[in-house]
Amino acid sequence: MGVISVNLDEWTDEEVNCLAESGGNSVVNTKYEAFLPENKKPKQDCSTEERNDFIRRKYQFQQFVCDPQFSCPLPLHSKRAADKHHPQQTGSRHGFGHAFRNSWRKKDSSDQKGVKKMMDVGMVEFVGLIKVNIVKGTDLAVRDVMSSDPYVMINLGHQSMKTKVIKNTLNPIWNERLMLSIPDPVPPLKLQVFDKDTFSSDDRMGEADVDIRPLISATKEHENSTVSHPTELYRWSASDDSNGVLAKDSVISIADGKVKQEITLKLQNVERGEIEIEIECVPLSQ
Repeated sequence: MGVISVNLDEWTDEEVNCLAESGGNSVVNTKYEAFLPENKKPKQDCSTEERNDFIRRKYQFQQFVCDPQFSCPLPLHSKRAADKHHPQQTGSRHGFGHAFRNSWRKKDSSDQKGVKKMMDVGMVEFVGLIKVNIVKGTDLAVRDVMSSDPYVMINLGHQSMKTKVIKNTLNPIWNERLMLSIPDPVPPLKLQVFDKDTFSSDDRMGEADVDIRPLISATKEHENSTVSHPTELYRWSASDDSNGVLAKDSVISIADGKVKQEITLKLQNVERGEIEIEIECVPLSQ
């Protein structure tokens, strides 16, 4: 089986040296994708199944590799260095942070050195996928004469995607699902709202940051859940939000084995406006 995470697998010096001497991410990709058929690489908007299938074919089965001798002696078993401490089922940020740090913690200093060597050669590790449903905007700022033509740009690390433009409205309904890979360490999910202009640069209509680590932690805890009816796991009260970002209570719930978080955000650095989103984490192990 291939490597799911450089943080969760144990690495020998031989394995780390092989990757460090391989020439970096772009060089490795040219070798692993040397015989990849044209137009067969999944696009950003592909399904989770397509992405997982491509990852296995590329790295585990090495169907496109230029030289069978090229592949490094990767670990055969993924050993999770997870501490099974569970946070209390409250909305405390400390509880989520504690579970997240423990569940993604390296085993010892040798693992830390291995990760550092890999990062030094420009390799980025992805620990899962994040599905972002941009639901709607409410009472957005006016950027044209009487209204706006809003769209949303989301960023996670060096990745970005955007929704379609909704013409002439301050209360757009997108219901548009976007998907990004989750790099490690996990950065905040950034949302920016813009007004589309034809003859000038697009106007800003506010922004917001979302910490997705609590959702990742909850997803890992309930990865094998068989709960079928909607069950609330954690709730953050908007009235207790010291940053003033939550417009409504934010809830992480589970249904049909899927853990999702609903968030309504007050847009920052703008006179008014809210954005409603729903996010779901998909571990690469699935």
